[in-house]
Amino acid sequence: MYLTQKERYLLEDQKSHEELCIKKYSNYANQAKDPQLKQIFTQLGNQEQEHLNTINQIMDGQIPNVNQQQQQGMQNQQNQSMSQSGMKDQSDADLCTDLLATEKYISSTYNTAIFEFTDTNIRKVLNHIQKEEQEHGEKIFNYMQSHGMYDVQ
Repeated sequence: MYLTQKERYLLEDQKSHEELCIKKYSNYANQAKDPQLKQIFTQLGNQEQEHLNTINQIMDGQIPNVNQQQQQGMQNQQNQSMSQSGMKDQSDADLCTDLLATEKYISSTYNTAIFEFTDTNIRKVLNHIQKEEQEHGEKIFNYMQSHGMYDVQ
């Protein structure tokens, strides 16, 4: 598989974004006070590692199997649960706010990259990752909203 110079640059950017996400989720899982939030951050960090592995595969000239990734993603979704709680911890709220902003940004960079790739299969893989990034943001948003950290009014 041939990658243009622009495609390589975009993948390098996505690679650095995924590496940053992995670091943030790992660090924030250690800092979070709520055990449920620690679990969410750990789980999302593991998914970010999968994204990094996928980007590395593409950079090595391979087209990852999106169907396999989708099955793993659905299993991860089934393993998640959100409990309602009125308890609010400001430091946990700050961690969530930062990660939600990060996920919004990362999702937008995938959107740009998708439009720049010539290979349809790679576009599908990047679109799959973008969808998971949006799900990460949704998970953080739902946690924040259910814990009084995000008011949609």
